[in-house]
Amino acid sequence: MTAAPSGGTFQEPELWRTVGNTPLLPVQLGSGKGRLYLKAEWLNPGGSVKDRAARAILRDALCRGELPGKRLLDASSGNTGIAYAMLAAASDLQVTICLPGNASPERRALLEIYGAEVVLTDRLEGTEGATEQARELATEFPDRYFYADQYSNPANPRAHRETTGPEIWAQTEGRVTHFVAAMGTTGTMMGTGGFLKEKKPGVRLIGVQPDSPLHGLEGLKHLATTPHLPALYDPSVPDLVVEVPTETADRTARGLARDTGYLVGWSAGAAGAAALDIVREDPEACVVVIGCDTGSRYLSDPHRWAGP
Repeated sequence: MTAAPSGGTFQEPELWRTVGNTPLLPVQLGSGKGRLYLKAEWLNPGGSVKDRAARAILRDALCRGELPGKRLLDASSGNTGIAYAMLAAASDLQVTICLPGNASPERRALLEIYGAEVVLTDRLEGTEGATEQARELATEFPDRYFYADQYSNPANPRAHRETTGPEIWAQTEGRVTHFVAAMGTTGTMMGTGGFLKEKKPGVRLIGVQPDSPLHGLEGLKHLATTPHLPALYDPSVPDLVVEVPTETADRTARGLARDTGYLVGWSAGAAGAAALDIVREDPEACVVVIGCDTGSRYLSDPHRWAGP
């Protein structure tokens, strides 16, 4: 149960309780190489790691009395919005998502299926444009919207500090040596990485971003050139930030599907590429990489799945 502003409680739907506790799946490598594991976040009920942050943000808003009296409003490239919409549909909450026009058709369709109001923004402005639109709506209609702002909401990294980090620590029995995550809001890295560093100061935290501001990795930011860094981001947390080309991310995602049966999206492909480089160089490594979302969310790009 979650505390309600009236002093009562909000009865969380059973669906909310299925978020998290995802398995840690091994990626088979050649002999003499390190150990690589995918944290299977695509097995969350909404199909992505963003279910964790969305649930935490909703819980926090309910506790503070922002919901259910207002509509939850946020900008999203898709996954967080889908998570909000799915969780809200189970609990009679209302959601409005500002979505860039370049989001995959599958993401937009899922938002609409779950009953979210979708405000499409300029595809060329990406998540920056969607965020600006959300801010404008929140300013113009303060009594209608609760602006969740996943890029600055502390409930986002807290979700990972309280769930993702402890799960990885327990699942590896503390043997994790490297943690790899693609970065958009950066909440996964900030929360999970922060927890793991406290448990094991020697663990290496590897953040992954696209190699340029013009890329095909939905939801990720090229932090060096983004006009507005996520307020959550602390550049001292990652030990290393690796830039991965879109083509490399695509190739890695295809390889994971064909060689292991793990169907992940492009962002997970980028993180997987960085993780594979680590295990090739360090045969003693125990690397955990976040499998951010399901590849079935990108099937409308068949040419990206058709390469070698």
